[in-house]
Amino acid sequence: MELATVALAFLLSALAAAADATPVNKSCVTGGAGASVSIGYGGAGASAGVGVSLGGDAYQSDCPLAEEIVRSAVENAVAADPRMAASLLRLHFHDCFVNGCDGSVLLDDTPFFIGEKTAGPNANSLRGFEVIDAIKTQLEQLCPETVSCADVLAIAARDSVVASGGPSWQVELGRKDSRTASLQAANSNLPAPTSGVATLVQKFTDVGLSAKDMVALSGAHTIGKARCTTFSARIASVGVSAGSAAKDMGFLQSLQQLCAGSAGSALAHLDLATPATFDNQYYINLLSGEGLLPSDQALASPGGGEDIAALVADYAFDAALFFDDFAASMLRMGRLAPNGGRAAGEVRRNCRVVN
Repeated sequence: MELATVALAFLLSALAAAADATPVNKSCVTGGAGASVSIGYGGAGASAGVGVSLGGDAYQSDCPLAEEIVRSAVENAVAADPRMAASLLRLHFHDCFVNGCDGSVLLDDTPFFIGEKTAGPNANSLRGFEVIDAIKTQLEQLCPETVSCADVLAIAARDSVVASGGPSWQVELGRKDSRTASLQAANSNLPAPTSGVATLVQKFTDVGLSAKDMVALSGAHTIGKARCTTFSARIASVGVSAGSAAKDMGFLQSLQQLCAGSAGSALAHLDLATPATFDNQYYINLLSGEGLLPSDQALASPGGGEDIAALVADYAFDAALFFDDFAASMLRMGRLAPNGGRAAGEVRRNCRVVN
């Protein structure tokens, strides 16, 4: 027990030193004012819920090293596996879109309870749970029953973006963990990779986010990978028409070769040009017809609407604008709360099970 105490003290000392030595990404996070589109953010804040309010200093007195513990773990995980950055970011997204940001996505099934992990958009797809488990173990040793799993997801998402070269923002904290989950909501609320623009906008509107939030948050696909089954519709007709001379034909043919014979299990980079770097290359790819998922390329299609396409172009030509708007939209998404408010939740000791 004494050795464990000494080891933990050493870790916390090292984290504190790292916090002093690590440069901070000072990207502006106030939201872009220069987007030449008419699809403003609207009233996404109305979905923030009631009960416990969020703030940047929720753990300042009770667990001041909480964010440093998360940051260190995320940096190590991403260094070992760059794809983990996208996986942790996606966990936060999939959590917030199902009854608010309440850690419900982390709950395991039990003989008497079915969680969200087996939902269509999540099964054999979500990853990074073991990173969250490791972070939570450290936090429980230092500050028992203080930092919620939902907050760990929010911090880890921000730190994953920063570790990949993207913007930083002050994560609002104070979420509570749910005591339940919804398989049905996970199956219905999350946008599918085959969705068109109208469906995407509706999915975001349903949870209180705007079309502009949808375009900005879609930029998270500048990192990560996807299975062939998710973009099969993009390559199904390649080579069918001898007269087709689409500007993206070479790109689609390369995907077809990658997926051939893999039974849909092969993985492709969402952004082939800079796959491990969080930048605005995703939008540049869309303009050249090289969006991987059908739902991605739809944003730049004529049928997606002039405002949507204009915002894609704005982000393609202005990385700073994208960074600002992405950070602002992440904050808005992070405010989504359960229907009953945050006060009804708990702080789980183990993110996989209720207390």
